[in-house]
Amino acid sequence: MSPNEAMTAAQSPSAGNALAGPIRVLLIDDDRKLCRLIQDYLKPMGYDVTVIHEGSAGLTSALEGAWAAILLDVMMPGMDGFEVLRLVRAKSSVPVLMLTARGDEADRIVGLEMGADDYLPKTFSPRELLARLRAVIRRSQPARHSEQAVLPDEIVVGQLRLQPASRTAVLADAPLLLTPVEYDLLLSLAKARGRVKSREQLLEEIRDRNYDVFDRSIDVHISALRRKLGDDPKAPRYLRTVRSAGYLMSHPEAPLP
Repeated sequence: MSPNEAMTAAQSPSAGNALAGPIRVLLIDDDRKLCRLIQDYLKPMGYDVTVIHEGSAGLTSALEGAWAAILLDVMMPGMDGFEVLRLVRAKSSVPVLMLTARGDEADRIVGLEMGADDYLPKTFSPRELLARLRAVIRRSQPARHSEQAVLPDEIVVGQLRLQPASRTAVLADAPLLLTPVEYDLLLSLAKARGRVKSREQLLEEIRDRNYDVFDRSIDVHISALRRKLGDDPKAPRYLRTVRSAGYLMSHPEAPLP
C-alpha cells in the first residue's frame, strides 16, 4: 500500500461510509511505515487503531484489551505471529486477520489451523483490507434486532446446542470457544443437518469473498471444529465428510461419554 494510494482511497467518496462510532482494532506488526499507513487509512473510516511493534507486547495487549479485531503480522522478530495467535486462541475468540508477507498457501493453512479468521498477503490494497476487516468483525457480532425475528431461538443436534441470536454454542453443558468463522460454519451445517453442503456453498455463505476451487480453508476449519466437538475423523458423530461432495451434520443418537 503506497502513501498516495492510502491518501487517495481515504479521500474518496467511499470514505463517507465510515462505520458508526470508533471501533477498536489492535495492529501487531513490526513494519512501522505500513502501520502508519494503515492507521491513517482506517481512522477516517471510523477505526481507532492501536499499534504494537513486538509480538510479546502485542500478546499482552490482545489479552488485556477489548478489541473488535486484531490485525496480526506473521513475520516478526522474537515471538512471531503464529505464536501470538496460538496463545490468544487459548483464551479468546476475538477475530484475527493475519497479514502475511509471502502469501504462501502453507502460511495461510498454518494460520487457519491455529484459529485465524482470515489472511491477507501484504500486497493488499487499502480497500481490500477494509473489506476483510469489516467482514471478520461483522461475523463476530450478535444478530441485529431486525435479524433476530428470522433466526431460530435454538438449534439442537444431539448434545450440541446453538443459539444464533447470541452466537453461543454449548456441547454437553460446556461452552464451546469458537472463532467467528468456525461458528458460522457450524451454524450453517447445523441448520442444514442431514443434508450435504459443498465446500463452495460453505465458502460462499461464510467468507464474504471469492475463493478459487482449490481453497483448503473449509477443510482446515472442519478439522478444528471436530477437535472442539470431540469428533473422531474416522468415525465422526457430528461432522461427516461426503467424498467428492462436501460435509454434512449428522444426527447423533448415543450420548457423549
